[in-house]
Amino acid sequence: MFKPTSRLNARLRLTTKQVNGGYYKGNRTGNVGFFGKKKGTYFIDWRKVRTYVVPEGLDTFKLTPFVTKRMEPTKTQYTQTIMIGEREVEVPRGMNGKDYLDDWYANNELESDEVERIRRGEVMASQEDTAVSKEQQQQQQQQQPVQTTAELNAEPRADDADKSKH
Repeated sequence: MFKPTSRLNARLRLTTKQVNGGYYKGNRTGNVGFFGKKKGTYFIDWRKVRTYVVPEGLDTFKLTPFVTKRMEPTKTQYTQTIMIGEREVEVPRGMNGKDYLDDWYANNELESDEVERIRRGEVMASQEDTAVSKEQQQQQQQQQPVQTTAELNAEPRADDADKSKH
């Protein structure tokens, strides 16, 4: 008898494409009721409802989470200056991409120095490449003999001769 290949033998996870509507598993807590016969009715079975059992002595427990009831709004460090009439007014604004990059450069000196070094190297290399390619083009133009249009029309090209034979 034939054995399946290791690929077929492997138990792969199901994907949403492989099952019609039966993929969702939820958090496996089960249902807490049932649907009625009428459309849109759902009955809760209170025996299945999950409840939290409060530990004994919790009401006299001394530690509580610290949450203040009065707190001033936190001032933002990002502001923009706008003109209202003839006055300049500083207005708070959200953090943008430039602020993030400035903060990253300030806090990651080693990485930012390396990025700048790479950027400078790429700029210098691209400038050198363009300078070299311009010099090469000028040298090639100087080395090529200038032919008149009459000379070009008089001489048959090798490509044209090959095409006429076939």
